[in-house]
Amino acid sequence: MRIGYLGPPGTFAEEALISRLEYPQNDLVPFATVPDVIQAVEKGDMEKGIVPIENSIEGSINVTLDVLAFEADVLIEKEITVPVRHNLIAQKGVRPENIKGIISHPHAIAQCRRYLTKNFPNTPVFAANSTAEAVKNVADEHKDYAAVGTALAAELYGLEVIESDIEDYKDNQTRFVIVGKEQAKRTGNDKTSIVCMIHEDRPGSLLQILQEFAYRYINLTKIESRPAKRALGEYIFMIDMEGHIDDPIVGEAIKCLRCKIKDVKILGSYPRG
Repeated sequence: MRIGYLGPPGTFAEEALISRLEYPQNDLVPFATVPDVIQAVEKGDMEKGIVPIENSIEGSINVTLDVLAFEADVLIEKEITVPVRHNLIAQKGVRPENIKGIISHPHAIAQCRRYLTKNFPNTPVFAANSTAEAVKNVADEHKDYAAVGTALAAELYGLEVIESDIEDYKDNQTRFVIVGKEQAKRTGNDKTSIVCMIHEDRPGSLLQILQEFAYRYINLTKIESRPAKRALGEYIFMIDMEGHIDDPIVGEAIKCLRCKIKDVKILGSYPRG
């Protein structure tokens, strides 16, 4: 099985695949961006893909939500939550006071904001597509810069960890999802993710949606709005709930929702992480 992940080698996604899911490295294929991973699965170039969907500090990964909601026809088949430990990485022998710039993924930078503000208040910060790309950049081009990334990336690219565990909150975690084309089987300990699209913005639209779950005592584990990509003030609602689509009450709730609103897109029913 070939599985795509946000690359290059050395990202948290690769770490999750190797350490938590025990996929052989020969089966892992890096991609430049999250949309690239999901689209490769949709086109059949990859059997599965892993993408980040939520972080305990920064919240939802919006690009993942938007591609799943609007652009791709894939299903979430599994979720895993992994601890995230950030490291300040540079060329061997480089001292912190000599660092001229810091590179990383914007979410990683945000998760280390207090550390960077305190220790590098006047150092410019630059964005990369992934933490591993930032580390590779320091190794190949910007040798007087530092990157925020994984210890795995530092080892892969021959760099040195100047300081470890620089994240602002030590319980930092990221939730990843495995996407594919198959509906995961019911296990009895499942979660279902859906997108609710309403006809128009009017009073009570969200209440109409929530009533279907409240009436059936379905526990919602997450709900958030995202722009509908049409006009300001128009939104969709993304909902995670306990239960599987094959559970009678979950299936019934979704069926009733489809009678009330414009559309319901099933992102997947899958085992809870």
